[in-house]
Amino acid sequence: MYPWLQEIIAEDVSELTWRQVRVATLANPAKAKAFDITPTNVDEMLQERSQLLKSVLPAFRQFCQTSLRANFEEMLEVLWDLWLPLGMKLAAQRRSLNRPLIQGILGVQGTGKTTMCQVLSLILQQLGYRTLSWSLDDLYKTYSDRLILLQQDPRLIWRGPPGTHDIDLGLNVLEQIRQGEKAVTVPRFDKSLYAGAGDRTTPEIVTDIDIVLFEGWFVGVQPIDPTAFDLAPPPIITDADKAFAREMNRQLSNYLPLWQRLDSLILLYPRDYRSSLEWRKQAEQQMVAAGKAGMSDSQIKDFVNYFWRSLHPELFLKPILRSPSVADLVIEICPDRTFGAIYSL
Repeated sequence: MYPWLQEIIAEDVSELTWRQVRVATLANPAKAKAFDITPTNVDEMLQERSQLLKSVLPAFRQFCQTSLRANFEEMLEVLWDLWLPLGMKLAAQRRSLNRPLIQGILGVQGTGKTTMCQVLSLILQQLGYRTLSWSLDDLYKTYSDRLILLQQDPRLIWRGPPGTHDIDLGLNVLEQIRQGEKAVTVPRFDKSLYAGAGDRTTPEIVTDIDIVLFEGWFVGVQPIDPTAFDLAPPPIITDADKAFAREMNRQLSNYLPLWQRLDSLILLYPRDYRSSLEWRKQAEQQMVAAGKAGMSDSQIKDFVNYFWRSLHPELFLKPILRSPSVADLVIEICPDRTFGAIYSL
């Protein structure tokens, strides 16, 4: 942990330490720009971050112990470097809009979308904002509707790819929140129902929402030129694979009205997309160790390859890095799940 973090927590920061913190904050211009920090406002931003750190600390400590099951002192650095300035940035965006903020979060399996939403909710609560953490998964079609869908297209063996969601339902919910309606009925999905096939569960009634954190494995992803599948990376190999990928790309166009409801988009970008396979294996191993049912390594590989065949990260994520009109902020995820470069587009 940074030695000066304890000084900030104890409210006993020397002038020398403060200069060191200021220099460290401005040392990475791309990261400073991403969080709207300049040489002019750096002291003000750091003062605000310091106060926020102290106010969120009890809840964050509890979160590390119960949900994250991670070393608290190690996570303090991530809290200071990433989550606190990101929370402040979202709060500033909300104030400038003068209406609820719809923040998209895009990340493939294992990039930490859920954790990010949980921590940001803690921070934003301290800043006085009511936050809704919502997933693209909550928009899955009902179990019965997906059975019909499977008859229409037997390739859709698992929920997840484009075409398995109720887009109109999502549009309706986001529009109600954007318009500032007091109470909104938000659908929820229980993946454990029907032996893991999943189905809608009791919806949630939310009130006075200020910020929506809308996350998903292809939230905000845009369709690409179909010719890209002619020489696609594995596991898109056979003509059948390419036909399926082209169909999923076509289905993606139907989601564009939903993405248009987003005010901004954060991309959690894995430096190596293949890491998500290892991350999924780790998650399943933890489930088995906890006495829960989990998939075997071969089942996990089939599962992950299915998603790569539908929307391959190499084909769909890289174009976003060249499209500032799509994503606003990129947070790189290293193979060991630590955070790499952070920059705005």
